[in-house]
Amino acid sequence: MTIETAPYQQKSTLRNLMELYQYDFSEFEPDDVNENGLYEYMFLDHYWTEDGRYPFFIRVNTNLAGFALVRELGTTDNDETIYSIAEFFVMKRYRKNGIGQYIAVELFNRFQGIWKVAVLESNKPAQEFWRKIVERYTNNRYQVIREEDWDGPIQIFSSATPRETNA
Repeated sequence: MTIETAPYQQKSTLRNLMELYQYDFSEFEPDDVNENGLYEYMFLDHYWTEDGRYPFFIRVNTNLAGFALVRELGTTDNDETIYSIAEFFVMKRYRKNGIGQYIAVELFNRFQGIWKVAVLESNKPAQEFWRKIVERYTNNRYQVIREEDWDGPIQIFSSATPRETNA
């Protein structure tokens, strides 16, 4: 299992994976496809044009297995960077094998700071997935909050001390 930065030259590959993700996600978010039969993720280009956005491919052996989009949300009063998992997708074939956990921990360790992991209220499987990962990663040292502009729980924790990947 590896995580690699998605280069601009492979934006179309990430776009294709994003369509699979949005199709899976349509169970929880009532978005429709456009007249071309595509969901079209409106922020995709921003990952190569704006600072503080990081696109990654997830690979198992050499096969594409998914992607992760990380973004900076700002800084705390102590000048710690606040990060977010903007989007996270592991293809069904590779789920339930510890891949998601491994990649999440790699990302938390790579980006040292405060993390906000927000999950939609309607996406119960993702809530369980992220709760387990954050509980293990932090040894239960995290908070769950709600914010006015988000419909669902947000887990907040620090990744100031890198942890081992247990997958």
